[in-house]
Amino acid sequence: MISSTTRRTSDALLADMMLLHPKLIDLSLGRVERLLAKLGHPEKKLPPVVHVAGTNGKGSVTAYLRAFTEASGKRAHVYTSPHLVRFHERIALAGDDGRAHAIDEDFLVDVLTRVHAVNDGDNITQFEITTAAAFLAFSERPADVLILEVGLGGRLDATNVIGDPALTVITPISMDHAEKLGPTLGKIAFEKAGILKRRVPGIISQQTNDVLAVLEARARAVDAPLTVWGRDYEAYEQAGRLVVQREDRLLDLPLPALIGRHQIVNAGTAVVAALILGERVPALAVDEQAIEAGLRTVEWPARMQRLTSGPLPDILGDEAELWLDGGHNPAAGDMLADTLAALDEKSPKPVYLVVGMMGGKDALGFLAPFRGLVRAIYTVPIPGAHEAPHSQEDLAEVARGAGIQALDRKNVIDALHTIRELPPGPKRVLICGSLYLAGHVLALQQNIE
Repeated sequence: MISSTTRRTSDALLADMMLLHPKLIDLSLGRVERLLAKLGHPEKKLPPVVHVAGTNGKGSVTAYLRAFTEASGKRAHVYTSPHLVRFHERIALAGDDGRAHAIDEDFLVDVLTRVHAVNDGDNITQFEITTAAAFLAFSERPADVLILEVGLGGRLDATNVIGDPALTVITPISMDHAEKLGPTLGKIAFEKAGILKRRVPGIISQQTNDVLAVLEARARAVDAPLTVWGRDYEAYEQAGRLVVQREDRLLDLPLPALIGRHQIVNAGTAVVAALILGERVPALAVDEQAIEAGLRTVEWPARMQRLTSGPLPDILGDEAELWLDGGHNPAAGDMLADTLAALDEKSPKPVYLVVGMMGGKDALGFLAPFRGLVRAIYTVPIPGAHEAPHSQEDLAEVARGAGIQALDRKNVIDALHTIRELPPGPKRVLICGSLYLAGHVLALQQNIE
């Protein structure tokens, strides 16, 4: 137990919390429910909650919903994971300027200290206890809405203690975290369907038929009304615009600032979610002008983010483009390959990848879509990863097995120097394969050790 007179850093507190459970992930609701009860149930003192789950796109949909909310003059709290550079990013609090900002160190230390003291050494994972801390912070600061991203899965994720959200959203589901959620797409869909709640509208993004059947079965079981991609709404690009169509309405909008064809699906899902949220909670209604503004201004780091200045682009020189994406599963590989192909149609350039991946990920499934598209892959380790990553040597072997030329390098900087030494001319470089690698890259860009 921490003395109330002891002043500690958030890093020290988070390190202590890692020791409270032998596993990093142990999906369960019981431990966090007990802690929240001891804290006086802060999860019941929140603004209306939009709960977002899915395999790919949930972070982007969260970013769009935040952008629409803020463009309409309302204030949003936002909970996301994992962080990229600093833990504080996970808990974004609505500010007096109308924008959400990462929790400051003093308030983070305050809420972490309080939940740690109340927990009093009980067995609990770091994600569970920090989610309780986030709910405590959100409950003590005013906002109009909380956009709450699931950590892993849905049914047994610590965020699923929210029993009565205003809205749920499920983005595209694909194979990922099979060791935690189940070895089949159906089992993964069942876990993510666990966020659907009785009589709470659920927005279902683009899914395979098998996944949709699982989601619809769960919705019938809990009497959750669904709005389903392809049946009740759709979105598509037409003449350089984003068209979002519902049964009763068609919106002609600007293309989103986040690039990639998959962002058409994410943006369309977020637009429909925002409209239905406003129908359910009139105080949260957003007009078309706010949606347009949000699409133009939305930001989501490490999702096809162009790095145009700083130490890493400087290594490559002026003729090269440097991009960053945290995608790490086969579906993300498909989407990134599609995005690179679209960029190549507009502006052809030789493409090179710098890739690092966590050990539990399907490296072959992620890399295979790039065959025939990229000149070479340079594989790197992931410094400070929370679990064992693929070694750069093994990852290069996997890439060669996928039919792609690959070389292992000792780190990202070494890989970029290798690309710099290639014959001169324009190049397009994408660093990808892991959100943890993306966070390392952004830390290098910001000169953060």
